[in-house]
Amino acid sequence: MLEQSKVLIVDDEPLNVDYLQQELEDLGYVTISAADGQEALEKVAAAAPDVILLDVMMPIVDGFTVCRILKGNEETRLIPIVIMTALDGIEDRIKGIEAGADDFLTKPVNERELAARLQTTLRLKHTVDRKIGELRRINNHFAKFVPEAIKHRVATHPEAVLTEKQEQDISVLFVDISGYTCLSEQLPPKVLDTLVERYFSAFLDRIYEAGGDINMTAGDGFMTIFEGADGHPHAAKAIDTALDLLAITETLNQDNNEHPLAIHMGLNSGIALVGSTRFEGVHGARWTFTANGPVTNLAARLAGVARAGHILVGPGMVQRLGDGYRLEKIGRQRLKNITATIDIYRVIGRSVLL
Repeated sequence: MLEQSKVLIVDDEPLNVDYLQQELEDLGYVTISAADGQEALEKVAAAAPDVILLDVMMPIVDGFTVCRILKGNEETRLIPIVIMTALDGIEDRIKGIEAGADDFLTKPVNERELAARLQTTLRLKHTVDRKIGELRRINNHFAKFVPEAIKHRVATHPEAVLTEKQEQDISVLFVDISGYTCLSEQLPPKVLDTLVERYFSAFLDRIYEAGGDINMTAGDGFMTIFEGADGHPHAAKAIDTALDLLAITETLNQDNNEHPLAIHMGLNSGIALVGSTRFEGVHGARWTFTANGPVTNLAARLAGVARAGHILVGPGMVQRLGDGYRLEKIGRQRLKNITATIDIYRVIGRSVLL
């Protein structure tokens, strides 16, 4: 754990705040608190914390609005935000993803999961920043998404924030560690943190090789966007990457037979509203972009119902795949907060050419 990291706790329930303050201070964190969203914004403006624990339902300004404001601000966008949701709060998680949240905690908060997620959130932030901060990678994104006039403006003013968005056909991949909460109860936070970082570092290397873009990371998972600017179908790139991540997990588990990890994934393809973010320069550089719409929501919900070792895909992706993959139709299901029933498929593997 980073020594004396400061945590801002934002919750309108005094008992929740007292519990979190006691647990975090026992772990060596410095804590401050806010009882509503407006007070949270004021405290961040006065002295930025290292990480924010943010409740959703609060008076004056709700948690999603606070998250959007902070992530849209030049000075505060890199502060990790962990949103606290109810046990069945999948809709809150979707809204949190769209608002820019870095991770999630389920209420009531488990003390071991709290410690694990805070450590992982802080450590993964630095890991991701290093990887996506490479100048070559930034320039590649720059060429793909930024018109020439805007490119010149940002090149001369690296602090600029880009807000242009466009509809684009993409594929979205959600990766989650199976049984993360149980692992956080079984393993010391530092052990779990090191373990997850080792696996995720290998995952991120493979994703970047495939041309994927990390949009959101959490303690136990992340979201990746694939587009087809180079002519290679993005759905195939996403599926190939998902299969490779399963193979990487199996390989890593051979050396980690004491605490092997499992992952599960949800994917979908379709039209989404894709928005560019910003170029910060070589030092501390970061480039990401968001994709909003039903394609993202469905991919997240497929990941939510997938079992360990399974890759579930939606109909949008199936329509874009050729005969190079073996699929098993799970059947039609109604997923939470999605009106229509959805045909769900499991990816078994690549087809064997005879």
